[in-house]
Amino acid sequence: MIPIRDELPTRRFPVVTVALILVNTAVFLYEVSLGPARELFFFQAGLVPAFLWGKTQLLHGFSVPPLLTLLTSIFLHGSFFHLLSNMWYLWIFGNNVEDFLGRWQFLLFYLGCGFAAGLSHALAFPSSLLPTVGASGAIAGVMGGYFLLFPRARILTVVFWGFFVQFLYVPAVVFLGFWILLQMFYAIVSLGFPGYGGIAWFAHVSGFVVGALWCKIIASRTYRRIYW
Repeated sequence: MIPIRDELPTRRFPVVTVALILVNTAVFLYEVSLGPARELFFFQAGLVPAFLWGKTQLLHGFSVPPLLTLLTSIFLHGSFFHLLSNMWYLWIFGNNVEDFLGRWQFLLFYLGCGFAAGLSHALAFPSSLLPTVGASGAIAGVMGGYFLLFPRARILTVVFWGFFVQFLYVPAVVFLGFWILLQMFYAIVSLGFPGYGGIAWFAHVSGFVVGALWCKIIASRTYRRIYW
């Protein structure tokens, strides 16, 4: 299933969501400009679990302090499709979560979810020497927030049935619920490969959970403030 758009209007323009998309795009263009040195840049600014836990040292000259890579890595992308898919999901689900949380808290929320997502991946595969890059953990947090805040929102979705394509409106609780179940399944399967790098399934799961819990806490406080 591929989401096209949702039906929820926003009260104000999603400044932070758009800014994040622009920053990620600018960083990607910088990556491309590096040419062959791009792989080295991934080791310097991407999340390398073994480097984070001090199990090895990266002998590549300057690199970002290990703890900081939990944040810098979420602004890096391995390919144009990687960037495009992440930014598309951020645009669809980010604007409404930003509208609810407010701009500055949404920025903190996004970075916090990304940090937690990267940390969970590093805990799951502490000896991995492969750099992990991408905003998917942070965006999974946005999706978790959307799942909690707007479960009945309708998502226009492309569904593939073999050779047939159908456009359907799917409730967010169904679309996002199916998505997180898939991430959980692949995360469990990935445990069978100790040296695994690749797609950070645990980052997706933990980002989603942190995002949902964060918005649950904020929503509860808002309810009490209004009704008590």
